[in-house]
Amino acid sequence: MKEVIINKNDSDQRLDRFLRKYLPKAPKNFIYKMIRKKNIKLNDKKANPDAIILEGDTIQLYLADETIEKFRDQAKIRRNHLIPNIIYEDENIILINKPVGILSHSANKEYGNNIVDSMVHYLYEKGEYNPRVEKTFTPAICNRLDRNTSGIIIGAKNSLSLREINNSIKKRNINKYYKTIVEGVINKDMVIEGFLSKDGELNKVEITDKGKVESKKIWTGIKVLDTSSQYSLLEIELITGRTHQIRAHLASIGHPLIGDVKYGNKNTNKYFRDKYDLQSQFLHGYKIKFKKLNEYLGYLNEKEFIAKANEKFLKIEKELF
Repeated sequence: MKEVIINKNDSDQRLDRFLRKYLPKAPKNFIYKMIRKKNIKLNDKKANPDAIILEGDTIQLYLADETIEKFRDQAKIRRNHLIPNIIYEDENIILINKPVGILSHSANKEYGNNIVDSMVHYLYEKGEYNPRVEKTFTPAICNRLDRNTSGIIIGAKNSLSLREINNSIKKRNINKYYKTIVEGVINKDMVIEGFLSKDGELNKVEITDKGKVESKKIWTGIKVLDTSSQYSLLEIELITGRTHQIRAHLASIGHPLIGDVKYGNKNTNKYFRDKYDLQSQFLHGYKIKFKKLNEYLGYLNEKEFIAKANEKFLKIEKELF
């Protein structure tokens, strides 16, 4: 018999969900069968799969050690050569300025140079994360950016922060702002609306004025920071966060991002590629602002954090405006 003591990071979740993470290689029907046959108990009592486990609870696994090990998936921390560019950190969250060309997370579950793996390795080296102590929790990111979009990634160091940040993003209590340069002149601030449909095979989206089957309503806030004779420097507030929303939405109103090979203008992109070696869209998630967080993260309310763009972006901005 193996006894598992629930810690803070595993608290406040259903028993079956915890077990599916604790024994990730076990078939679902095996877990439910073991609960039903009382081979898995909660606090030495028969439990229901939907029972909520709390810090200090104990789970008894009346299973052979070989069976448990067979279904476990031991976390491995390997050296990561990507050093996270940290703009803020406390005991609960970490804000990282993701560079262009780096994935937010691993695309194929292989360990590598992405923001998640570099963050986990950084916290492991600091002694703030120990996979041998944690039952199921691993530090995680709460938002994602495209490979070729730079900017702020929010990382959560514990499960309570992860749930609170994710919940706040859903409620739109975390405002996310981007800087971009688009083709053409936009003279006034506005909020634009539309419907977004995704083509998974092409990894591309379409914006329409009227909804289609499976399309989703989107809102994008535009604030004009500066203009020249040919371009506009904008602050974009991502009111709804959909795939490629900023890029496709601005392109749909005739103002594609410079450097955007998927939704942009080929001639414009060639000009910036030849002159500035701009190989991707000019889009940087430069600012976030927290509001209406609960008491646990309430100290972040009304605080905003800004991430500096890379030198190439800064040079283009300076020369155009």
